[in-house]
Amino acid sequence: MSRFTVHDLAATIDARAATGGEASYTRKLLDKGAEHCARKLGEEAVETVIAAVENNREHLVAESADLVFHLLVLLKSRGVKLEDVEAELEMRTSMSGLQEKASRTRD
Repeated sequence: MSRFTVHDLAATIDARAATGGEASYTRKLLDKGAEHCARKLGEEAVETVIAAVENNREHLVAESADLVFHLLVLLKSRGVKLEDVEAELEMRTSMSGLQEKASRTRD
């Protein structure tokens, strides 16, 4: 049995976005626009933080799954592929986290 991956989830989101319909939560989110998707991601991030602070492992796992799902939906709504994020992460691993953070430009 193979493991379910984030790539599998991204492919499911792509498929549901393409088929649409009233039965697709993914399509409903995307139809409401990127701003709505961003707000949903924010809600899930807060819920994930609360679960972590409360030290509730089961709740943290569930909220983390919601967070990853909503992140991928937001990326889809803005035309950003998971591979784009992976490429950025790969580039960042070529230096230490402290070096990478220091190298970011500030507005």
